Amino acid sequence: MLTPQGETMSQALFQQLATGYDQIVLICGHYEGVDERVSHLLTREVSLGDFVLTCGEIPALALINGVIRLLPGTVGKVDSVVQDSFQTHLLDYPHYTRPADFRGWPVPEVLLSGNHQAIAQWRQQQQLERTQARRPDLYERWQQAQDRPSL
Repeated sequence: MLTPQGETMSQALFQQLATGYDQIVLICGHYEGVDERVSHLLTREVSLGDFVLTCGEIPALALINGVIRLLPGTVGKVDSVVQDSFQTHLLDYPHYTRPADFRGWPVPEVLLSGNHQAIAQWRQQQQLERTQARRPDLYERWQQAQDRPSL
């Protein structure tokens, strides 16, 4: 059921739902929610965030979109999903399109260099800087994950 009282949506939740279930039934309340007498039918309550909306359809759409894009065949390049924000506790690096200079705003030179190793290093550095500046909580989780020994 979509409710402000549930666990907050996350990439980890989307991954769990995408791989752990054959089907998902969503219950969306309106205004005051859903009659409490159906609560025994629920297996999970999920929230879009710490705020209240007039209906559960908007959070349901977010959940559906987040889960479906993880299903095989939905996204053309599998690497795109693996490198998404939140997969490794880091935000995505900046993306640029053509032309190389738009109204005096140039694409960083390294991206035009053709040096794939330098580009990968630049992207990693951008992810670290962006996450540390914009989402210190995620950056801290990333640091903690780096400190854990891998299996």
